[in-house]
Amino acid sequence: MPAFAQQPVLLVHGDSLGAGYGLPQGHSWVDLLQRRIAEEKLDYRVENASISGETTLGGRNRLEALLRQHRPSVVIIELGANDGLRGQPVNAMRENLTAMVRTTRKAGARALLIGMQIPPNYGQEYTRKFQDAFVQVARTERVPLVPFLLDGFADKRELFQQDGIHPAQQAQPLMMRTVWPKLEPLLKQG
Repeated sequence: MPAFAQQPVLLVHGDSLGAGYGLPQGHSWVDLLQRRIAEEKLDYRVENASISGETTLGGRNRLEALLRQHRPSVVIIELGANDGLRGQPVNAMRENLTAMVRTTRKAGARALLIGMQIPPNYGQEYTRKFQDAFVQVARTERVPLVPFLLDGFADKRELFQQDGIHPAQQAQPLMMRTVWPKLEPLLKQG
């Protein structure tokens, strides 16, 4: 059996932000996270199962198979942005996120939920409910939450690709540093 098969797995279950859309291979925040884990001498192998365009429903439908395949110790759930961009019902998104956290826990893994915000042009009420959904799931399910993956630079146009949606390569270290404080304690739990 290969040595890497013995390593605990950190599964990143996300959308284009996790998949590194539009970036050179090896330069996404998830790739930087793998390097940080190695620098910190934490014995984890990162498996990135992120798919551009993924919604919480798609993620919910794929999660059980991913858990069986990778048998992770920790799962980062980085989904919801596409639900918001498509104006999907917030209640459905919240239910999907809750189901993914519970499925992760049932498989014996620890979950980290990553929140997202959407532009205010979706209306004040929808924007607030969307952001609150991540907080509610984290509180109800008692899992750590990174409130906003793009924290600290969402308003800096120069840190985004031409589409104005996907962070540029220069923003990837910022995203990794936003995730790390909530992730590190989960990795050190064993």
